[in-house]
Amino acid sequence: MNSWLGAYVILLACLPWGAESGLHERRLLTDLLSNYNLLERPVVNESEAVVLSFGLTLQQIIDVDEKNQILTTNIWLNLEWKDANLKWNSSEYGNVKDVRIPPKYIWKPDLLMYNSADEAFDSTYSTNVVLTHEGDCTYIPPGIFKSTCKIDITWFPFDDQECEMKFGSWTYDGGKVDLKLKSPGGDTSTYIMNGEWALLDVPAERNEVFYDCCPDPYLDITFIIKIRRRTLYYFFNLIVPCVLIASMAVLGFTLPPDSGEKLSLGVAIMLSITIFATIVGDMLPVSDSTPLIGTYFNCIMFMVASSVVTTIMILNYHHRLAHTHEMPEWVRILFLQWIPWFLRMSRPGEKITIKSILMQNKMKELDTKENSSKSLLANVLDMEDDFRPGSTLPHNSVYPHHNNHLPQQKNGGFMRLPHNQQQFDESYPPGIHRELSLILKEIRVITDKIKEEEESSAIENDWKFAAMVLDRLCLITFTLFTVIATIAVLAAAPHVLVT
Repeated sequence: MNSWLGAYVILLACLPWGAESGLHERRLLTDLLSNYNLLERPVVNESEAVVLSFGLTLQQIIDVDEKNQILTTNIWLNLEWKDANLKWNSSEYGNVKDVRIPPKYIWKPDLLMYNSADEAFDSTYSTNVVLTHEGDCTYIPPGIFKSTCKIDITWFPFDDQECEMKFGSWTYDGGKVDLKLKSPGGDTSTYIMNGEWALLDVPAERNEVFYDCCPDPYLDITFIIKIRRRTLYYFFNLIVPCVLIASMAVLGFTLPPDSGEKLSLGVAIMLSITIFATIVGDMLPVSDSTPLIGTYFNCIMFMVASSVVTTIMILNYHHRLAHTHEMPEWVRILFLQWIPWFLRMSRPGEKITIKSILMQNKMKELDTKENSSKSLLANVLDMEDDFRPGSTLPHNSVYPHHNNHLPQQKNGGFMRLPHNQQQFDESYPPGIHRELSLILKEIRVITDKIKEEEESSAIENDWKFAAMVLDRLCLITFTLFTVIATIAVLAAAPHVLVT
């Protein structure tokens, strides 16, 4: 045991005495801080200002809170100044040329970020100040800074933002502390890229602000963090689904009205676009300006709502009947003639051209005049029949051998007998006129029924064709509207894709 203790003593005796350097630094710190007053500005003459060189190193953009308009960043500050009371001759202190001192023991500028949104306001972590023998002080405190930033959402999600970080002395004016820029902008050499925002630049500017209370200006240095939103995520998660939903709304006009899903599809699409608009609205702050994506969503929502309204009109037209609705003349002209001609549509077995349209209109005028003449003549002859009952007989059956002697007055395909031929009636058995009249009435009823059904079918087919024309018109109109709105939004954006 004694041998081990002796070896240990010999080993300690052989080690070099390196404690001299520690003694020099201890003596230096004692001499520097013994009569040092940390409340005193470190200048030789009180009329001089402490020149403070200020810089900033941006490490990372942590978050951009658009709703609360707060920018969260990881930043290192860089402050350099000269302290006239902390100089020494390094040769007198074992060539110690620099020491590290906690900032609470020496004077340091009360530099703060004016637009801080942090609860503690000062977000820096207190580190040691590097002090050289010439009195140069270097203080680099890191910190997680939360600063207020006015978010302009006009071009969201194709927007650029400029967030300011304003630093200055809280109590010293420009005559006491003179702020100088260390470099024209912030240092981004160690910047870590953000997934949502691309960093453009970090310029800096020095400002002088005069207040009514003080003759000397108050100085501040403002760093402007210019960032651009990466649009790839929003493009494929907001723009593309919105375009697809709008396309589905447009393709809904290709469904036949009898399918029964035409209106329900439009309502479902309306709900989908409303949900998308709600998601975008929750992402944005309340502002007096409308974002670009919000304008686009409103346009698409208006288009989808209009498509639902027009779908109701189309279904209404398609299911109209002849005994409930009469087609107005303007509907006939627009939806059966000119709009089908403009859209290059045609009915089965009928090609719609300008010549056919003009011919139909001319024939309709002639039919109107002829029908009015026939109705007038029929009313006169019906009045005559009221005075001569039973005088209407079939032409070929009653007088088969006297065709050349009968008058050529027609009324619905039957001939009327003059008074001088009443003697021929005596050759037929009694009561034949009544039976023939009843048969004739039945034939008229059947004929009128068939004619009425044909006319009703024609009117219903006209309504269905008008619905099909309106369907095709809405398909083309809303397709053009969607394409133009999408192109206009992308063209108005400052940039489209930023990766």
